[in-house]
Amino acid sequence: MGLNKKSVDDINVAGKKVLCRCDFNVPLKEGKITDENRLVAALPTIKKLIADGGKVILCSHLGKPKGEPKPELSLAPVAQRLSELLGQEVKFAADNEVVGANAKAAVEAMKDGDVILLENTRYRKEETKNGEEFSKDLASLCDVFVNDAFGTAHRAHCSNVGVAQLVDTAVVGYLMQKEIDFLGNAVENPVRPFVAILGGAKVADKLNVIDNLLEKCDTLIIGGGMAYTFLKAQGNEIGTSLVDDSKVDYCKEMIAKAEKLGKKLLLPVDAVTIKDFPNPIDAPVETEVYDSTAMPADRQGCDIGPKTQELFADAVKSAKTVVWNGPMGVFENPTLAEGTIAVAKALAETDATTIIGGGDSAAAVNTLGFGDKMSHISTGGGASLEFLEGKELPGVAAANDK
Repeated sequence: MGLNKKSVDDINVAGKKVLCRCDFNVPLKEGKITDENRLVAALPTIKKLIADGGKVILCSHLGKPKGEPKPELSLAPVAQRLSELLGQEVKFAADNEVVGANAKAAVEAMKDGDVILLENTRYRKEETKNGEEFSKDLASLCDVFVNDAFGTAHRAHCSNVGVAQLVDTAVVGYLMQKEIDFLGNAVENPVRPFVAILGGAKVADKLNVIDNLLEKCDTLIIGGGMAYTFLKAQGNEIGTSLVDDSKVDYCKEMIAKAEKLGKKLLLPVDAVTIKDFPNPIDAPVETEVYDSTAMPADRQGCDIGPKTQELFADAVKSAKTVVWNGPMGVFENPTLAEGTIAVAKALAETDATTIIGGGDSAAAVNTLGFGDKMSHISTGGGASLEFLEGKELPGVAAANDK
């Protein structure tokens, strides 16, 4: 996988028109942005392009308008908030066809250091199909393309891949660079010992990740709902715990593979069990802890127990690189969040490079207040999973190599 990509630091955009693909897919409530983390995260790249004297044309998708204009998914509120955050006007090009008369006129009128924002790229039905016409429209606006949207890097769309193939200079922004440096390199050439921790509900979601990481890491830790299919594969009673019966044989193969490769595969040795799944999810629950070899047939494992917390924390202590994707239990419930908290705490206290692979684990780490103790928290759920699978991401591949 070619991870040595040109970035915004390798080029100078003075006097040039730069199209910068950002991830402005922010949550909106009645036209107000309720979480602006993604806007703040995009600022360093935008500021660099402004400081260089580029004509900065920003673009992004927002939600799923499915190829037609949906006023409630317009990027207009993003332009307004970005203007405030940057301390200079971000002109909004309101065009239902994204690259329409309004956008073209706005680009024509730009001076060096100006910023405009195009309308939601998914207003165009070609966007998600990487249709050539929209890619050409986007390319016609710019001399240089910068991709800083890791969240969509695993998809080949017009605004991240199609356009990159039609311009001479296509590079990655600071956010993408950081994802490649941390996630990509952690998997491709980690400082060892390399410990990978996988959680989440389903084995099926992580088949390729488990397979790939077993080859790359020294220790693979499995918690969360997916652990019970592994425990069943070992012949344990798992009660009414989450299980994927069609994947029991796969789990047996992975246990054998770990042994053959001389890798440590750590599974929960005890479980926090409940009688009935909480409804609502954060409702009070009565719990009992059982060893993994002695679970009652009428109870359900919903978190790793205290012995497992210690086992997993110990494995992290001597690590030099740790990648974590997926919670250890039903962390939305305070009573069933202890395992996830214990792992987050272990990662916060280690000197290793700690990388959180997007999605639920990123949410858990941030909610629990451990965010600033991690080396890197990925901005993309699906994209980070595909990186961990060892797949080439189209959005990364499309950038020029150094």
